[in-house]
Amino acid sequence: MSSVLKSVPAAVAANAPTASRLAASAAAGEIPAHVEALQVRELEVALDAEVGLVRAIDGLNLTIQRGETFALVGESGCGKSMTALALMRLLPENGRVLRGSVIAQEHRDQAAGQGLDLLDLSESRMREVRGGRLGMIFQEPATSLNPVMKVGDQIIEAIEAHTSLRGAAARAKAIEWMARVGIPEPERRIDEYPFRLSGGQKQRVMIAIALAAEPDFLVADEPTTALDVTIQKQILDLLKDLQRERGLGLLLITHDLAVVAGMAHRVALMYAGQIVEVAPAAEFFARPRHPYAQLLLRALPDAARRGEPLAAIGGTVPPLWLSFEGCRFAPRCDRALASCASTLPRQVAVGAEHEVRCVLFDPQAAASTALPVATAVAPAAADAPVDVAATTLLSVEHLSVRFPIRAGLLQRVQSEFAAVDDVSFTLGRGRTLALVGESGCGKTTTGKALLQLLRGVGRIDGVARLEGHGNLFELQGEALQRARRDVQIVFQDPFASLNPRMRVHEVLDEGLRTLRPEMDAGQRRARLEQLVDRVGLRRDALERWPHEFSGGQRQRIAIARALAVEPRVIVCDEPTSALDVSVQAQILNLLAELQREMGVSYLFITHNIGVVEYIADEVVVMNRGRVEESGACAEVLGAPRAEYTRRLLAAVPRMTAAA
Repeated sequence: MSSVLKSVPAAVAANAPTASRLAASAAAGEIPAHVEALQVRELEVALDAEVGLVRAIDGLNLTIQRGETFALVGESGCGKSMTALALMRLLPENGRVLRGSVIAQEHRDQAAGQGLDLLDLSESRMREVRGGRLGMIFQEPATSLNPVMKVGDQIIEAIEAHTSLRGAAARAKAIEWMARVGIPEPERRIDEYPFRLSGGQKQRVMIAIALAAEPDFLVADEPTTALDVTIQKQILDLLKDLQRERGLGLLLITHDLAVVAGMAHRVALMYAGQIVEVAPAAEFFARPRHPYAQLLLRALPDAARRGEPLAAIGGTVPPLWLSFEGCRFAPRCDRALASCASTLPRQVAVGAEHEVRCVLFDPQAAASTALPVATAVAPAAADAPVDVAATTLLSVEHLSVRFPIRAGLLQRVQSEFAAVDDVSFTLGRGRTLALVGESGCGKTTTGKALLQLLRGVGRIDGVARLEGHGNLFELQGEALQRARRDVQIVFQDPFASLNPRMRVHEVLDEGLRTLRPEMDAGQRRARLEQLVDRVGLRRDALERWPHEFSGGQRQRIAIARALAVEPRVIVCDEPTSALDVSVQAQILNLLAELQREMGVSYLFITHNIGVVEYIADEVVVMNRGRVEESGACAEVLGAPRAEYTRRLLAAVPRMTAAA
């Protein structure tokens, strides 16, 4: 799997068995023919950083049975993805396991309480496990796929490495898996390079690679983040089918609690490197005990909360290089007690298979608690909306975007592909228009065309008029630059859209220096500090590099960059897809606040129908480049007329248990 796990060489050096384990490694047993359970005990993982030792995982305990879906949820930076990398022995170069074990057990091992410790294996033996017994779907497909290999070759590589299939048989199996994960025209797409696929299609390729060798356990790190609801349902149904057919065990890492409610047997909530609550899924959603769990469930957007601020959790996850004397969540907790700052909470049982790490449920700690401290984080009251004139800010008429299809030795243009075909809509001042539809339907292409990011790549026809600027498709030079100050974009893939050679303050300052030349250095710096505060990052983030952040944190940086020049229109291309629910609530509250204060308008591209119900005024439903249905949000989502819209809404995961 070298094409996919491109960080393996660094990971090998960082995760080779320590000297104290070499003897155990030499005597380690055979790789199990089938792994029936994964048992993690007292796992502690640290990262060497400039600030000191970062304890990304601290005393983690969990057991996953084959055939079970175990969901790991929590905010960005809590250690979820690091847990996945530790299980697969793919920690970054500066990461190491300080203590603990990851035991792979067969049936006989479970009865005896024994098994094979994956942390004791040499890298050559671990490669037999990785991909063959344990598969993994990575969070960011754009950075996990090899850009110079065809996607089919990357799937075939995994098949040939872990099965007996070779040549034409392996290619046929790869095509079969591409079809099973919902990639259209798999016979043609198998010979495409990753850059020619949409974000959702690249994620499907990653899923096909992980499943192609038919592993016993699958570690899925945000496997459906980049997928629209219909393909998400298809993938989740596929995983359920594999569980029934092969007893696949699944560690599901996600911020989508509706997916968790519909998929998981058990749920573990993680915060600042520790599990703070673990329970059967039905119990977790019906009766969450930890204050953090309760706040997360109250932060979910839907139509019922429309027009009011979401219950966002103030502050951020604390830096994990600190030494903690009390509860790590206490500074953000709305039920914190004075003793929480000095009492380390134990994990205590509150029911059958339900455990909570909180002094509120610990009989031994109850006597030492004092009066509550004033740390409650309540949503701010909504300000009165600004007086926005009922005028059209942006009108798009008969927009079409066509890309050339080349063939032959000289790559001559043979035909054209219509990614967007005769699309029209209007966006009013201070309004939010949502573009929804399946991956590949033309939503992102529409947004990029408006920003003039497809010039020289595709042929654009139609008219897009922005108030005060004229037709966007005809602007050149300074006129185009002035328009770009008024129209900004938040890209779908935050990692690919941030320059890896620039610190965060340089990324944010670049747009200000170019589009706001009247601001001096001091004004720009004050603006940057205000921006990171508003998107929920600490100010020390300004001096760090993009690779030092989680996927959700990088998305917050991308949102701050779009906000920097105070545009009138922001094209939001899946702006919350990489965010957990608490940060999503912060961002949605922020976008709503900016709309009230400044009258900014949003072209909101998303597959999250809950977000659409909460934030959108109008909706345009797209399918294969064309508009299927459009109108007021309540009308389109409440009483859809088009059959395609009805199918789309039927695929949306919903919370099935009361929160």
